[in-house]
Formats: sequence, C-alpha cells, structure tokens
Amino acid sequence: MSLRALWIISNEKGQKASIRFSKRFSTVEHRARNLAGSSYVAVPEDSDFLQLLLTELGLSNSNKSYVADRDDCLYRPRSPAVELRLNGKGTLWPVLVLSQGPLILAGLPLVDILSEPRPPLANLLSVSQGVTLLAGLQTFLLGSGVKLDSEGLASRVATLPSLLLQVCPLGTPLDTPLAGTPTASTVPTSTVAQKQPAWKTGVYRGRATVNVAVVEIVRSMQYGNQSRQDLWDVYGTVTCKCEVEGALPNVTVTLSLPPNGSPLQDILVHPCVTSLDSSILTASSVDNADGSAFSGPYKFPFSPPLEPFRLCCYTSQVPVPPILGSYQLKEEENNLRVSVSLKLHESVRNSFEYCEAHLPFFNRNQMGVVDVKVSSGQVDVSKEKNLLVWGLGQKFPKSREVTLDGKISFTGSSLGPSDPLCTGLTAYIKLYLKVPDTTLSGCCVDQHSVQVYSSAKPRIVTSRELQSKEYFIWNSTGSAPVSSGQVMM
Repeated sequence: MSLRALWIISNEKGQKASIRFSKRFSTVEHRARNLAGSSYVAVPEDSDFLQLLLTELGLSNSNKSYVADRDDCLYRPRSPAVELRLNGKGTLWPVLVLSQGPLILAGLPLVDILSEPRPPLANLLSVSQGVTLLAGLQTFLLGSGVKLDSEGLASRVATLPSLLLQVCPLGTPLDTPLAGTPTASTVPTSTVAQKQPAWKTGVYRGRATVNVAVVEIVRSMQYGNQSRQDLWDVYGTVTCKCEVEGALPNVTVTLSLPPNGSPLQDILVHPCVTSLDSSILTASSVDNADGSAFSGPYKFPFSPPLEPFRLCCYTSQVPVPPILGSYQLKEEENNLRVSVSLKLHESVRNSFEYCEAHLPFFNRNQMGVVDVKVSSGQVDVSKEKNLLVWGLGQKFPKSREVTLDGKISFTGSSLGPSDPLCTGLTAYIKLYLKVPDTTLSGCCVDQHSVQVYSSAKPRIVTSRELQSKEYFIWNSTGSAPVSSGQVMM
C-alpha cells in the first residue's frame, strides 16, 4: 500500500478550519499517473482540497445546506472512504477520512485497479492499510484519551516530517503485508531474536492481558406501509487491546456464530493480521445476496500493536431488525392524535442498558397540553417543548410489546424548530438503544478460543453489545423519504 498524499486538518470549534500539515509523495503520484492513463485525476491544491472535503463532510460555512451530489438519496457514502468531485476535472477516490477531537486526518491511497466499475471497499487492501496508518497517526497526535494542550499538539505535528520519513518512506508504510505475498506462519519460534517493527513504538512489560470487544450497530428505516419496503442493516467492529510481552507476540482470536447465526460479510482486517482464510475475505454482501456465505469459524492470527486497535469490521444480513414499530399521526384541529406500537423481536435479549424513543415535532408551535398514556416506561417533554422522550427502561414487558396513545396540542406562544423535510404529517420516531451481551448476528468471542503464545498465562476479557444508530420509524399516515437503494455502510 502507498499513499499519494496526506493531510492533517485543524477543525476546532469556533475557529475556521485549516490545514496544519500536508505531504505529497511524488514517486507514488508518478505511479498513479502511469496506472490511470487517460483517466488520471491529479491531487488538487491544499486550499481546494480543504474546501471540497469540508463540503463533503457537511462542515463548510456555506449557506447552501443542500448539495445534490452529497445529499441526494441515490448517493451512497461508504465510510471512511469519501469521493471528492473536482468541478469537471474528475473524481478523487477513495479519500480516507478519520475525525477525532480537533483534528481531521485524510489520506489518498494508491488504488492499483481500475476505478470503474468501482470495486467494493472490502476488496481494496490499500483502504484497510490506509485507515490503519491514519489511526496510528491519530493516536500519536492526540494520545489515548488524555486531553492534549495546543502546545503539545503543535510539537507533535512538527515532528511529522521526520516520523513519516521513518515509518512511511516514499509514501509506503513499513511492516505492512503486500498483496499477493505469502504470509508468515503463526507458530512461534523462541530460538531466533525477533526484530521490533517500525510501527511498534515500544515493548510491553507486565501481566499479560487481552481484551476483545465486539460491537454491532443496527440501522433501520421503517415505514409501516406495504408500498414501501422497510430497510435495515447491521455492521460490526471487533476491537482489541493486547498487553503481551515480546517484540512480535502471536495472538489468535476466533469469532464464532450459533447454528442459526447470520454469516459475516464484507470483512476488512487490520494489517497486523498475519494470515487469513481466503473464504473470509471473499464473503461479500453483493456477491452472496442469496445468503450462501461462509459461516465460520473466523480465525484471525495477528501480532498486535501496543495501542487499542480495530481487528476487523464486517456486515451481516440479519432477517429482522431488533424492534419493529408502528407510528400513526392524525390531525384534529390544533391537536395531533398519536399512536405508537413497538415490539421487541423474540431473538433479542430483553435486557437494555438504555432504550428510548424520541418523537420530535417540527414546523409547529410549541407543545401545550400533552395527554398521552404508555403501557410501559415514562414520557417526558423537552425544555424546548418540541420533543417527546419516551424512556422504556431496561426491559420490555413479558409480551415484548409497548404502546403509546394520546393527544398533543400545539398551543404554545412561540414557534418550535423548523425542518424542510418534516412538513405536514411527515414525522418520525428515532430509537436509541444499547443491549449488552448480545449481537444480532450472534457473533461472539469465546474466552477459551483466544490463543496467546506467551510464557505467562494471560487474562482474557471478552464482551459484546448491540447499539442503534439512525434507527427511524416513519409516520405511516404521512409521506416519508424513500431511497431506491438499501441502507449502506
């Protein structure tokens, strides 16, 4: 994997975004020009790149809130890779973007295959390795959770030229596997001294501990209308923190599924993974639409870095979303008749860390009288009097179904917030939930399946959880935005 260019962007709150550091690798750019031929797209100037990126991320100061190329329903963003359209001069892709705190890190990897038709991100080794390099730089610049002052950040940015010269000479990171090269054996050898790789800043000393966490995110668009297909998707990440002695310790983590679990697909792995079954990498949600995908077990042997890292990420085509909902609104003079029903699927663990349903109302006066009844939980009105917050607690009742019914009058003295989309009866419920010790796909890591080749017996800690993101239930009696494609990662 090689980088054509790298940018470090400062985006502190209340200040104008600016590029604090940029680096272009001319040798890699020469290769990109030769590979692309007539379809070559040059890297724009820093000022132009900054404006294009901020616009794509929705962070520009422009008064234009709607950008067709970015906000159209047909456009499917695939994080963390974005595309930048250069005003008739072509499209720059894939631009990798990581954002944390006051910094945005962006990099443009060299893609050595044709960009049209555009290949899935899972098939591009340069994407996963590029994200890993950006994540390493992010940890170097911002540390691991400790707030860094501006002087400390400035001093670290100043060392980037010499750092990149060591870990990424001529745009190619050291100690990353090359595509097509045979992988090393995972069997440890104690007779030969191991050389510490350039990307590893030190060696751990202390009690051996391996922490593995599986987090799945579910998104959904539910319409309650037979003419519109409900959509949902699930994507997961496996993060590790390995405190194991040795320059290149060997660890193997195995992901397993129950007999009725949903196969993992579109798997991207960290470059520290030393070998992988080809059937794991070729499992694609596009190519295996019929569901005949590899169902595990999924073994990942690797030599871990010191800092916490993302071992892999994946998607899974689960048959149903965790909560099915129905939402109906009816106008009655200055009142709205509200009816909501939420049903927890039987396959989901009935034990939440939190579960809330938010019912916002736009383009109306503030709420006056709120007369609603719920079968479980409690309802609160926000201070702005434009939002109902239905707290469902930590468990659904035995029936696994809850309801909310009642009337809301909008007789407040001032107008509430406006939204160009949610006019008339176009309204939605947004669910926020977190379920510990469960995943929709059934994916888990057994403590006994984690192998660590170390002289001392390590402490193994595993966990898993399910979270919601962009989980919408639209009012079935009004219009709702519908995309022609599925919810994409």
